[in-house]
This record gives sequence, C-alpha cells and structure tokens, in this order.
Amino acid sequence: MKLTGAQILMKCLEREGVKHIFGYPGGVVLDIYDELARTPNIRHILVRHEQAAVHAADGYARASSQVGVALVTSGPGATNTVTGIASAYLDSIPIVVITGQVPTALIGNDAFQEVDIVGITRPCTKHNYLVKDVKDLAQTVHEAFYIARSGRPGPVLVDLPKDVSQASTAPKFPEVVRIKSYNPTYHANPRQVARALDMILHAQRPVLYTGGGIVLSDSSEELYKFATSLQIPVTSTLMGLGGFPGDHPLWMGML
Repeated sequence: MKLTGAQILMKCLEREGVKHIFGYPGGVVLDIYDELARTPNIRHILVRHEQAAVHAADGYARASSQVGVALVTSGPGATNTVTGIASAYLDSIPIVVITGQVPTALIGNDAFQEVDIVGITRPCTKHNYLVKDVKDLAQTVHEAFYIARSGRPGPVLVDLPKDVSQASTAPKFPEVVRIKSYNPTYHANPRQVARALDMILHAQRPVLYTGGGIVLSDSSEELYKFATSLQIPVTSTLMGLGGFPGDHPLWMGML
C-alpha cells in the first residue's frame, strides 16, 4: 500500500516508540502536521518558539531516557533550533530534530525560507540527513534514531523537503540498521581497564572525577560500590551531579 512521506514519517515515529513531539508549525511542514493530527498515539506539544521545542525535547530525553523529538519548519524555524541542538550535542543527549525544507527543485536557488540547515548543523550533530527521495525516508528515520541513542548519544537532524513529504511510495520499514562507518564500541579494552585500575591502586591520593556518562549509562550504583570499596573521594562535572550521593562522606562536591 502506498503512503505519503508524511504518513511514512508518522509510521516510523510510532515504530520508534515516540509518544510526544515538541514543535511549532510552518508552511512546508503542514502536510506532516495534518498527518500528526490523525495519529492519536503521538501527542504534540505546541511551543512558542522553535528553540523551546528543541530544549523541551532535550529535557524530555533527560527525564525519560527516551529519544526526544522536535518538529519545525524551514528557514528561520530551522535556524532557531541550532542553540538547542548544540546544547544536546555538548551534553550527549539523544534527540531527533525534524526540519521542513523547500521542495527539492528549489534547493540551492535562494527560495523563500530556504536555509542549508544540514550544513549549518554539521558541526553540532552526530549526523544529519537531507532526504531527497521518499523511498529513502523510512530507512533514514530508523538510522536517525539508532544513531541518536546508540554509542555516545547525541542529536541527529533530518531535513525533509515539502515535495518528499507529499510524494507517495510503498514503504519498506527496516528492522535492523547496518552502517559500515558507524560501529559503536560497548566493551572496554581489558588491558586498558587493568592499567587504569593499577594506576588507581598505586596512586598516593586518588580522586574519582566523574561526568555525565555515569548518569546517562545508569552506572551510579557501580560508581558507589567502586568508590566505597576503595574509599576514594568523588567529585564530578556539572553533568555528573546526581551520580554519587551528595551527603556521602566521600563526596567532595562539583568541580
């Protein structure tokens, strides 16, 4: 059965378990918003500015451990997301930002509200996409969520031209993602771990300087056991706050 790009996008979001989208509508994403209104399983939270949509998606991801999603229009709508995207990138927060774009035939012609948001956000995203063919949309969205939540989490942007959201195809929804150039490492090198432990055990005055990875990986219990068993004081970055009890005698405060 053929579906429009907007319908495919909603199906993809449902398959990724998305329950909430933070956004602000605009001309080139009206087809997506029409389809969103017909998707009862996804709740849209209307913001007053696109920057707020991305910050809200960021906060949602931090609080829920799910991928936050923001939806905005092209041009100024897209550029307004940059601060929020950069914040998520620096703090390793998994979000997917969906931006509308002018029709593909107008890209590069200085069309009304046309901005190269892919180029603008390249330095502050884990990856970004410009979807030029509706047949690639399902695969692209699946990859975007996989990249955002895997390895060291971070923001991914999907730029969706208006004609792609209106075009139709019989989609194939992928079950797995295989990206040759992206293979996150989840297991530490045993030799490096042994070397680090040896350095800690032989240090005269060791201190554990922890960061946001403790919180993001839900490793607070492991940190607590490690610090208390060796009686090593603990400090942290701003992002690491909450990873170790603030009332514990070994807690030194934030650096």
